[in-house]
Amino acid sequence: MANIDEANLNVPMMKLELVPVPVSDVDRAKAFYEKAGFILGVDTRPSEGMRVVQFTPPGSACTIVFGTGMGDITEMTPGSVKGLHLVVDNIDIARSALVNRGIEVGEITDFKSVKYAEFRDPDGNSWLLQEFPSELRQPGQSFYKGEDK
Repeated sequence: MANIDEANLNVPMMKLELVPVPVSDVDRAKAFYEKAGFILGVDTRPSEGMRVVQFTPPGSACTIVFGTGMGDITEMTPGSVKGLHLVVDNIDIARSALVNRGIEVGEITDFKSVKYAEFRDPDGNSWLLQEFPSELRQPGQSFYKGEDK
C-alpha cells in the first residue's frame, strides 16, 4: 500500500465507494446480484424514469450501482465492465459459495501463486475472484495476516 506522506498531502484522501455496472434489465440484474449474495443497499425511484439500485459485495467498502435515467451511467453499454476484482481470503471457499448459490463460476486459474476465478452477470459484466498468497500480502491490504507496523 502506498504511504500517505508529505509529498502527497496536497491531494486529499479519496475513497472509491461506487462503481457503475451497466445492465440492460434492472430487475434481472437485481435478481442476479441478490442470488450472488451481494447486499442490497438502495432500490429507489427518486423521480419519474429514474431508478437507482446499489449492491455491496459481502465485506466490501465499495458498492456497485445500476438503474435507469442516470445520464452517462445508464448510457454505458450493458456488459462493458470487465475484470472487477473481488479479493478473497480463500478462493476455493468463495468459489464454492457462489456455485452453491447457483452462480456459474469458471475454474480456478493459478498465475504465479495468485489465483483467479471468473463469473459474469447476465449482461456479461465480468468479475474476478482473486486470492493472493499470504506471503505476498502487505500491511493495509485485504486479508493481511501479519502485524501492521
